[in-house]
Amino acid sequence: MSVLIIVFLTAVVALFSGVFEQGKFARYIGILGLIIALWVSFMPECAFFAQYRHMYDYTGNTALFTKISIVTTLLLFFLGGFAFSNHRSHQSELYALMLFALCGGIILFGYQNLVTLFLGVEILSIPLYVMAGANKTDLRSNEASIKYFLMGAFATGFLLFGIAFIYGSVGSFDLYKIQNFGVSNPHDAMFTLGVLLILCALAFKVALAPFHMWSPDVYYGAPSLITAFMASVVKISGFFALFRLMTIGFGGVTAEWINVFGVFLIITLLLANVMGLAQTNAKRMLAYSSVSHAGYIGLVFFGMTSLSTYNLAFYLFAYALSTVGVFMCLIYVEKLKRETSFGAFKGLAKTEPLLATVAAISMLSMAGVPLTAGFMGKFALFSQAMNSNHGVFLVLVAVLGSAISIAYYLRLIISMFFFKESSFKSSEKVTLTYNIVGVFVIASIIILGVFPDLFARLVEF
Repeated sequence: MSVLIIVFLTAVVALFSGVFEQGKFARYIGILGLIIALWVSFMPECAFFAQYRHMYDYTGNTALFTKISIVTTLLLFFLGGFAFSNHRSHQSELYALMLFALCGGIILFGYQNLVTLFLGVEILSIPLYVMAGANKTDLRSNEASIKYFLMGAFATGFLLFGIAFIYGSVGSFDLYKIQNFGVSNPHDAMFTLGVLLILCALAFKVALAPFHMWSPDVYYGAPSLITAFMASVVKISGFFALFRLMTIGFGGVTAEWINVFGVFLIITLLLANVMGLAQTNAKRMLAYSSVSHAGYIGLVFFGMTSLSTYNLAFYLFAYALSTVGVFMCLIYVEKLKRETSFGAFKGLAKTEPLLATVAAISMLSMAGVPLTAGFMGKFALFSQAMNSNHGVFLVLVAVLGSAISIAYYLRLIISMFFFKESSFKSSEKVTLTYNIVGVFVIASIIILGVFPDLFARLVEF
């Protein structure tokens, strides 16, 4: 909770910097606050907060995912100076809303109670509805905001309805009491219905098919930096919330929901990758890519072992790094060309070789090419899933999905590297900050791909 309070206070200070017309400093305030929060996340929780442990418990796993989300947000803040240069009048609000959304994510990493889960989901979601519509003069951004809000409200109804059924069955919101009830009453109809409703609500939050319909339009219409935030930090928060709920709260009734979840994964892996092939716009392609990764990550629920949490963390961190890498390239191209079609990237490697290399390595990592962090993440999850009853079939579908994804990632790589004439004649070069972030992303993806055990040492797992 110390980390949560620091991030919240940073958001408030960043927001009020705009009141005094100092919005340009909001990014620096956010970066400073996030660095302090990251430092505090390596320390033991303050003893004062032990009294709230029945609602929010800062365990080792909570600390692990908090560190990952803070590092990812920090990288996105470094990119914000260039990405938000046309939002000078309301930069402070955008940075503050990102930090408020991060607060919701941190709550989801340590909740012990379904009420806290609901609070975390809403604190995470409401700022996103606003940020998706930040380009107020762009109809696509307005559409993204209203569509996300309406679908989000619909999913919240599912969540609350499910929580009501669970409370009606158990008489408590506490995860461990819910677990005990599930073990002793595994076939209770009201309880099972509540489990399935909550599963559907959280499947919406992480964009699992068939609850992904909002994702391509929202990702496409929102400002690119906000899309990167949704595809990385929001997915990290949503998946760990789902993982925590299903393994602790609903761990006693796994047989009631695991097959339904398996069907979601199969639909996600096949539909998202096939739809990704059909796209002619890089941003929409990345939206379907994000949906497909929700399918790969979902394999963590099959063949679970003591290392499942670590496997989930490693994959999410590798995916978040890749997302930052490819979106920093997309932000640059969108800024210069005012579009994100595949053709807009032609010859980028001639003008900005480092930026094109970051995007290429990031997409190869997403595709699961060896010697990248993405390959090691997929290998760990696929190996784990093979030990479950239906795991072999799911892994075959996932491998097929990965093979299809290589095709649409390669289209963008070919656009950047294999055109003799560069269409980038602008004198506006990538900033030093972008280059530093780019080198960090490349180094991290390759080092974690070659030495995956280094991640365990860094996060003290």
